[in-house]
Amino acid sequence: MARTTRLFGCPPEAVFAVLADGWTYPSWVVGASRMRGVDEGWPEPGSSIRHSVGVWPALLDDETTVVEWNAPHRAAFTARGWPIGEARIIVEVRSHARGCVVRMQEYALRGPGALVPRFLMDPPVHYRNVEALRRLAYLAEGQWQNHETDDGTTREERGGPSA
Repeated sequence: MARTTRLFGCPPEAVFAVLADGWTYPSWVVGASRMRGVDEGWPEPGSSIRHSVGVWPALLDDETTVVEWNAPHRAAFTARGWPIGEARIIVEVRSHARGCVVRMQEYALRGPGALVPRFLMDPPVHYRNVEALRRLAYLAEGQWQNHETDDGTTREERGGPSA
């Protein structure tokens, strides 16, 4: 199982706000190129988003389904992209003095990826997820910085995260 961890400069709720917006998926998931649809109930367990991976003309339509949603602590998804296969992605978030720590775990469930030994599969998945967490941090931290505080100003206007 590939495990990737990153410190984010925002609270866990900001991370889950991005995850809860299915339309942002191609903005942070490496390889996702476009959205085709988001179930009305997203991110309730059993709901799905439909997206494509790759570049035209070699696009593969796939789907990601919520398996578990325990905001702002843990979410689990099943990503399907046949003929490549299926993967489980687990996102765990815990508070930290400087924001939060996000850990993403990913492993193949079915298909060709499940037949590849972990010592060969985990390194490229980890490196892809390093970039995915970098993008997710950018979105979550930016959203939190620009979120209005109780007095109607943004955190950025008040001087940043500690304001």
